[in-house]
Amino acid sequence: MPACPSGRTPAGAQARTSRQKAARGRRGSQTASYYSETGKPFTRGRERQGCAARKGNMTRTRKTVNTMQTSLRGIADRARRDKTARFGNLYALLNEANLRECFQHLRKDAAPGVDKVTYEQYEANLSANLADLVERLKKKTYRAKLVRRKYIPKANGKLRPLGIPALEDKLLQLAVARILEAIYEPRFLECSWGYRPNRGAREASRVLANQLYRGRFGHVVEADIKGFFDNISHAWMLRMLEERINDAALARLIAKWLKAGIMEETGEVKHPVTGTPQGGIVSPVLANIYLHYVLDLWFEHVVRKQSQGEVHMMRYADDFVCAFRYKADAQRFERQLPQRLGKFGLEVAPEKTRTLQFSRYVPEPNEAFEFLGFEFRWVKRLTGKMGVRRRTAPKKLQASVKAFSEWIRKNRHKRTKDLMKTLAAKLRGYWNYYGVRGNMESLKRFYDRSRRLLYKWMNRRSQRRSYSWERFLEMLGRHAIPEPSIKEEVYQRGLYDVA
Repeated sequence: MPACPSGRTPAGAQARTSRQKAARGRRGSQTASYYSETGKPFTRGRERQGCAARKGNMTRTRKTVNTMQTSLRGIADRARRDKTARFGNLYALLNEANLRECFQHLRKDAAPGVDKVTYEQYEANLSANLADLVERLKKKTYRAKLVRRKYIPKANGKLRPLGIPALEDKLLQLAVARILEAIYEPRFLECSWGYRPNRGAREASRVLANQLYRGRFGHVVEADIKGFFDNISHAWMLRMLEERINDAALARLIAKWLKAGIMEETGEVKHPVTGTPQGGIVSPVLANIYLHYVLDLWFEHVVRKQSQGEVHMMRYADDFVCAFRYKADAQRFERQLPQRLGKFGLEVAPEKTRTLQFSRYVPEPNEAFEFLGFEFRWVKRLTGKMGVRRRTAPKKLQASVKAFSEWIRKNRHKRTKDLMKTLAAKLRGYWNYYGVRGNMESLKRFYDRSRRLLYKWMNRRSQRRSYSWERFLEMLGRHAIPEPSIKEEVYQRGLYDVA
């Protein structure tokens, strides 16, 4: 439109401009309302600009403006930059599109919860089920179902209680766990290893052995927390979450899982006042958050400053070891630890907590400790120098042999082909974990015992003897049963280098 000679816009043009601005404002408010109602995170200025600039791509923009993955990346970047940042509007990430994505990551063969709904049954009507779940989340009418209790035997003869949530609860817990990981992963300390991305137990054992070799340590405190998952304080847990989360709706959702009733195998229902079910998808990240404040930060900012010499801690879930240069520092830590844990409703397991001498300067035999299924000990290497050796902990080796004996006794009736396929998978898993440098002797011991047990039970499948020892070995070779091998490829100076 040509400009008016006076430089002013004509009255008619001014009216049209006002109507256009008003229309754009109405379109912007409708867009904001739409995104709010569907529960999608929405940045008002950025979205309005996108609508005005790309009207033809409105549908595509709404679908791609914010996937869960990009949202989590943004959250993690901000958490990394600002250690005091608090995050809001997280509950809105629990929308249908993001839950559908999380559903694809659930285990299809996982045991069902109290409602007995399996992955296939829920998937058969997935869209309707997700729409109903999101609607209940919006209306705040979602209720956590009872957690089914299952007991599995431990190596020491005791039973470990596991909690099996219903599938819908698992789905929501996975979505919330991913949000919490994005917030807290950048802030977790290096000493924390359990239940974290790209941090396995075998790698943790290697790093610990290397730290013990390179550091100037003389004493180790190995410790365990008694019934950790059953004694987490709900009040402290929620208070810790408030440090980084400014979303009351998400906090209430987590509180529902913490307070969900537990159905025992007998049918009895218990309503716990503390703890989080060991087996829930969200439980590992909640456990790491709890011990991040209870133990990790305390060790870093209090214990380290109190100590006169070098210190180091490694924690894997509720199991941890601490190395000290001086005995006085180790003893002070062991005295203070029960007081620190007691403040947060936790207790040290006395039978698994002790201070021992662990030094290269002490002549053999040196004291040893067990961690993550390995025994750590100072030994003299082939070069004549001292090194830290990892080998399969004797109790773990004995428990593995016992478990193998029980497995082959119950499955010896199966077809040889199927039996050998499962056996190969079991042995590969064992070599992959325990196949570390310096542990070949233990691997061979387990392999020898397992072969003899297999030979014994394979010859008891009928009244007549099925195999001689030579034919048995030929059969193992024919089915490509893997032999002991070292899987740890990266050589670390100072680790025991005889494999």
